[in-house]
Amino acid sequence: MKNIHKVLVAASGLFALSACTDLTEHIYSDNTTSNFYNTEKEVISAVLRPYTHSCAVFACQSRQNYWQMNELAADQLAWPVKGPHGYDDGKWIQYHYHTWTNMHAAIEDSWNLFFMGLGFCNDAITNLEQRDAASMSITEEARLAYLAELKANRAYYYLGMLDLWGNVPIVTKVGEPEMPETNSRQEVFDFVESEILEVLDDLPLLSQEQQNCGRLTRAAGYAMLATLYLNAEAWTGTARWDDCITYCDKLIKGEGGGQNGTMELDKDILTSFSRTNSTDSKENILVLAYDYLASGTYCNWASDFFHFNQKYIYGGTANGNDGIVVIPSAYDAFADNDLRKSEWMLIGPQYDYETGEPVVGTSEYSGQPLVFVKEIKRFSEGNTEESTMYTGEENSGARFNKYRTGANGDPNYWGNDWVLYRLTEMYFNKAECLMRKNGGKATQEAVDLINTCRQRAFSAEDWEAAKYTVATLTMDELLAERGREFIFEGKRRTDLIRFGKFTTGEWWDHKATNDDHLKIYPIPYQQTTLNPNLKQNEGYDQ
Repeated sequence: MKNIHKVLVAASGLFALSACTDLTEHIYSDNTTSNFYNTEKEVISAVLRPYTHSCAVFACQSRQNYWQMNELAADQLAWPVKGPHGYDDGKWIQYHYHTWTNMHAAIEDSWNLFFMGLGFCNDAITNLEQRDAASMSITEEARLAYLAELKANRAYYYLGMLDLWGNVPIVTKVGEPEMPETNSRQEVFDFVESEILEVLDDLPLLSQEQQNCGRLTRAAGYAMLATLYLNAEAWTGTARWDDCITYCDKLIKGEGGGQNGTMELDKDILTSFSRTNSTDSKENILVLAYDYLASGTYCNWASDFFHFNQKYIYGGTANGNDGIVVIPSAYDAFADNDLRKSEWMLIGPQYDYETGEPVVGTSEYSGQPLVFVKEIKRFSEGNTEESTMYTGEENSGARFNKYRTGANGDPNYWGNDWVLYRLTEMYFNKAECLMRKNGGKATQEAVDLINTCRQRAFSAEDWEAAKYTVATLTMDELLAERGREFIFEGKRRTDLIRFGKFTTGEWWDHKATNDDHLKIYPIPYQQTTLNPNLKQNEGYDQ
């Protein structure tokens, strides 16, 4: 059983850029901020509320969110049209082709989700700051620790917005000001940095057994700073490679706590994402915690990833929309003897978990065996040439298998925590910084860092030929290896931008745009209409 408190009540739903102009207060519950925060249980419920919302913002789970914006616009995953399914007003196609505008519905939904999460953080911060500890039946030490956790969580939300939109309002109180002005990307960067540094020493160093699973620890603060500094040059024009190395080193040395107290790389490529990763993984730094059997909730990647008959493949209870797939060029980027290719993706004939019989299709291959293929083509119509975002069928594309739900009846069924940061990423971050400081060339230390992680993906017999050397670990190869290691983890667009490949790169059905304004998304039209103080990002219509 995962040790994480259940959320008891929701904090205020108001957030800074609400579309509502009628500010008359309507009370729908006996619980208001004036008579809430009287017990530690009530305080904890407010502290945990942003975490439950983060599941909608940062994980792949049937919401139009950060994860989709960072993966579907990049060079590994896509949601192509498959027969009569998947057009969805063209929003997934626009991500792949980089043709979004300020009217893109999914971008607007993501913006709203972010600011709602900020509202949950800000509401709880304000209430904990204006109350003394005794009135809430907690110690002053606990009050300060909860404040640190909330401010770190707020910084994490702003870190995501810094990545996606760059220039956004910095709002620290719900509804104040009513029409906030846009802050520059540099100002947002500075705010995130100062917020994390201010609370870093107050963040807990608790083990999972002490109810830390899924919550922000000092290790998570280190990981956030490492991410901030790794992308500093791309986001602000000023490189911070040494600062990134400093916080990567802390994590590599095992400082900061981690999800399970001690921190080290997991020994294989499956444990970090397993149904028991909350207790078994030593490398996960920050996760979104789930326990389906205890709470009835799970990270619903089924909707976006699973085939219409996926439940028969896994022996579970969930099917999906047959949506997101691995594009052919990304699948081919894995060597055939790379265990990540065979373990993290589904390809080929699919069989019923219980009977062993072939799982059948429901659309183009209705009643026929379901065979996932890497190509996105209309084989059923005899056309094997065309491959675009418009020409898929129900079996097109290799499928997501990095997290495995298990079968219904498994004592840990769908207990997978969704990973936001893991130690492997810090090894990669440090190696990249070392190479950038060395003129883009590998050092032996950088090679050792990457090989330590990569070795898990190959058998002992294959490793000698698969390992990198100073000559073979180029910057392009490092980007490719980051793609292989972190596929499905919501990081690819950010990596492509940092490596200068997002607007200049070509992949599968995507042509280079060579248009730098696409490196950040537009402020949604509805928001600039409602709030005239918002300044639209350069290159987009107001």
